[in-house]
Amino acid sequence: MMVEKPDTFKLATLRNEPAVAEIRVLESGDLFAGTNEIMIRHDGVIYRLKITRQGKLILNK
Repeated sequence: MMVEKPDTFKLATLRNEPAVAEIRVLESGDLFAGTNEIMIRHDGVIYRLKITRQGKLILNK
């Protein structure tokens, strides 16, 4: 007779792991507002986020 073991891995908590803050989800349509390219400033550096013809996102420095 086989006995199934409980899946303790899923229930285990990681020690010294910081609490996870709620992650915000933004819609790309709200960010792009009808355009296919936006600029994002991060730590004083400008990045370009673009929607490709295939609908994928590309981030360039």
